[in-house]
Amino acid sequence: MKLRTGLLLGTAFFGGIAAGPALDRFAAPAFLQALGASSAFAREVAQDSGNHSETLRLLTLFGTVLDIVRSEYVEPKSDKDLITNALDGLVGNLDPHSSYMTEKQYKDMQVQISGKFGGLGIQVQEQDNHIRVVSPMDDTPASRAGIKPGDFITEVDGKSLEGMTLDEAVAKMRGAPDTKVTLTIVRAKEAKPLKFTLTREIIHIKVVTSALYGKIGYIRLNEFDDDAESALHAAYDKLKKQAGGKLDGLVLDLRFNPGGKLDQAIAVSDDFIPEGEIVSIRGRHADNNHRWDAKGTDITNHLPIVVIINGGSASASEIVAGALQDHRRAVILGEQSFGKGSVQSLIPVPGNGAVRLTTARYYTPSGRSIQGLGIMPDITVRESKDDEGIGYRESDLKHILTNIGGNRTKREKRTDLPAIASTIPEAPPANWPKFDIKNPSTDFQLQEALRVVRAMAGLPPGDLPNSGDGDKTASSSPPAAHVHH
Repeated sequence: MKLRTGLLLGTAFFGGIAAGPALDRFAAPAFLQALGASSAFAREVAQDSGNHSETLRLLTLFGTVLDIVRSEYVEPKSDKDLITNALDGLVGNLDPHSSYMTEKQYKDMQVQISGKFGGLGIQVQEQDNHIRVVSPMDDTPASRAGIKPGDFITEVDGKSLEGMTLDEAVAKMRGAPDTKVTLTIVRAKEAKPLKFTLTREIIHIKVVTSALYGKIGYIRLNEFDDDAESALHAAYDKLKKQAGGKLDGLVLDLRFNPGGKLDQAIAVSDDFIPEGEIVSIRGRHADNNHRWDAKGTDITNHLPIVVIINGGSASASEIVAGALQDHRRAVILGEQSFGKGSVQSLIPVPGNGAVRLTTARYYTPSGRSIQGLGIMPDITVRESKDDEGIGYRESDLKHILTNIGGNRTKREKRTDLPAIASTIPEAPPANWPKFDIKNPSTDFQLQEALRVVRAMAGLPPGDLPNSGDGDKTASSSPPAAHVHH
């Protein structure tokens, strides 16, 4: 489905200025004219002021404040900058995922969509006006340097990022390939800030990574870009061939997958669910409501599946996990997901950028909204013994969308879990090696997922083979819905 252009699935007050007759210089009709004759909203207000008297008063107030700032602020500011700031507030304060993009920001996003840019390979989000690392991407300058999820980037080349927007911070980190940049990192349990000097390179987004553990297939889906489903399908076919034509089970890893395109989440879900609803969306207008059903295919031919999630699994990842969980098609293992249950539309404003606007909520097949709540795993397994999980989720953001319209009944506890589920520990033992994403034998969540899927397949526990990097398939286009560098 396409809505407009498609659906995407992160001060001081100074008083004392004298207020005199100058405040009336911005009369309402002139201000409405400034909004543009082509604006339906401006025409509606101008033609029907009787029904819009309060709107007219507030628009006059906006014009008055604009005039005060333009004439009295300590430094001259262009009308373009002032109006852009106002648009940022107008859209950005609706919810954490709506935003206004200038023409430059919109073009920068198109570069991001191309999947090739000079950067470091870090997924980031803004947290309490700080820049927090969600995850370094595999085989990028950031991952090779040892930057970790949860790190806070405080400086770039010795200059503080305090007060910068996420877009501004991203721009500081990006640059021409083969140029160096130094990041100052604040990390939990480290007494002093850490400095990393990295060399920028063209970042080719690896959408899918796969490996074979005996005859258990492992597919890690890093994001939902335009090629996500086709890349996953190709990885599955390759694993099946390597296993001699038949796999015994599958582990689908959605950890730190921040989401992406709604149609790709639906397509991936449809690869495993033979029939029934996958997801539905409901918006303000009836023509925005839609439901998607499975088309009767299951590429695995009903193999047992375990899906791994954590606090970095968001949006499209949660659609897939929720659909497989509601249909009891897979066992969900790991930690509570992020909780982003809204859908965004990208609406271009010709010549003036675009608006990324939340236009709908989505609901899992059982009718539940995970907005602000996330997907709870069927089997809880933490990454490490002292791991408190990713404590920053949708519910911690400002101006979050309310959770309404969904099924409020408590989700029934699953009765179809394998017997081994009751024996899976929530955290690794004290002597478990420190987690290294490049070494699967240190990945406790993965190892427990392999135990569960083997049990589901009726296989003995045995010694789990620890694959190295495994077979890898990759695509190079990131999703339109989030930021990379």
